[in-house]
Amino acid sequence: MIEPTRMSAVELINQMSAGHLSAEEVTRAYIDRIDRLDRSVKSFLLFDPESALTVARSIDQKRRNGEHLGPLAGVPIALKDNLCTPGLPTTCGSRMLQNFRPPYEATVIRKLREADAVFIGKTNMDEFAMGSSTENSAYGATCNPWDLERIPGGSSGGSAASVAADFAPLSIGSDTGGSIRQPAALCGIVGLKPTYGRVSRYGLIAFASSLDQIGPFAHDLADTSLLLQVISGHDPHDATSVDSPVPDYLATLEKPPERLRIGLVREFFSEGLDPEIEAAVREAVRLYVGAGATVKDVSLPHSKYGTAAYYIVAPAECSSNLARYDGTIFGHRAADWSPRTPEEAEIPPLIRMMMASRAEGFGAEVKRRIMLGTFALSAGYADQYYNQALKVRRLIRNDFDAAFADVDVLIGPTTPTAAFKLGEKAADPLAMYLSDIYTITTNLAGIPGLSIPCGLTKSGLPIGLQLMAPAFAEENLLRTARVFERQTDWHTRRPSLA
Repeated sequence: MIEPTRMSAVELINQMSAGHLSAEEVTRAYIDRIDRLDRSVKSFLLFDPESALTVARSIDQKRRNGEHLGPLAGVPIALKDNLCTPGLPTTCGSRMLQNFRPPYEATVIRKLREADAVFIGKTNMDEFAMGSSTENSAYGATCNPWDLERIPGGSSGGSAASVAADFAPLSIGSDTGGSIRQPAALCGIVGLKPTYGRVSRYGLIAFASSLDQIGPFAHDLADTSLLLQVISGHDPHDATSVDSPVPDYLATLEKPPERLRIGLVREFFSEGLDPEIEAAVREAVRLYVGAGATVKDVSLPHSKYGTAAYYIVAPAECSSNLARYDGTIFGHRAADWSPRTPEEAEIPPLIRMMMASRAEGFGAEVKRRIMLGTFALSAGYADQYYNQALKVRRLIRNDFDAAFADVDVLIGPTTPTAAFKLGEKAADPLAMYLSDIYTITTNLAGIPGLSIPCGLTKSGLPIGLQLMAPAFAEENLLRTARVFERQTDWHTRRPSLA
């Protein structure tokens, strides 16, 4: 039999259902692999093997008793550490929440628990999901399993790396400007950002509330479809959750789309795109044409303003959301806020405590974005910056609506380059921000985006193909991606971890 850690979630479910494997055996196999190898990848912030084994044994007992089991019964899953798990630390990769244990449960966590998934651990991330490399974590960087000297992408780098390294068959991430799709591309796996409102954000610690969306990581589209179905659906706890029927994504995955009208986004093939990545994407398009697709060039003319608009809207919402971390009720509180100068002595003690706590609790990138957002919202500047960015956001959405009048799916690269070296862009925030240049606009428009493996560079680094579809068209998006996956074996490739 194949080693359990090399099986897909669907295969594991079939093997456990047939009695060939137990949930405990599966969980133990992943625990052993994490014990051996995660010290080099550093994908987990919290790893609790005993709790995972306890849950696995309870699932085996339910199976022996003939009790009803959920759709993910016995499947290990890794969770990004910005999802509230009651009684367990939820740090958001920040010193600010180092000792925070949520008193309530995120809706996605509840759905996974009810589906009988086994929580294998909480994964590393850029602090408060702000970053593209998982180097901004207060607890150290995560490494790319394909090359341990390179970044895994971000902000969901730990979740992506855990699947790429076969530490879990499935994981959960969040995507505010590309934080699922970009690390999926750089780690050679599948990552899906659902439509805004498809998956409840209740219990997701907010970065930018109008952009954040929770989604799945997996090795292939079948596993992605299964996990998406489990976590999707309306939630009265989330006012932005949409009450729309959830299709059976896995049941329809193998059904070819009724039509294959694909748009190639002209603006995604401009200066800055690595030639190897462009060649891999154009080869993917050639395969689609061979499968009967109609491909046409389309333009998203306002996409060139996407990065500028995003870095006003997202920091503005970040400034508002992170105002709650002031050391008074929860989160980090500075031990010493005594005045050091006569000027500081004039500041009321409560304000000094808040200033000291935020200075100690937040990292440099979070402070940078809070300052950007506070400035953009400040008196006299909100009309000049924030309101202007919202108008550009509307124009970007209009571009997508116009494109989808002629095609069903848009295609392009997920990232402009393959994974770069750790530390390579740490001193250049603008260069780091441009890592998400092809993913940001789907968040601004609120539509679904998917990254699937489509090749390797000459140096053996993964390349991602991005597909985008109209709002709530995830079913057709997955089926269209499956046309490519059937013809290639990129999704079967694995890194060689010593």
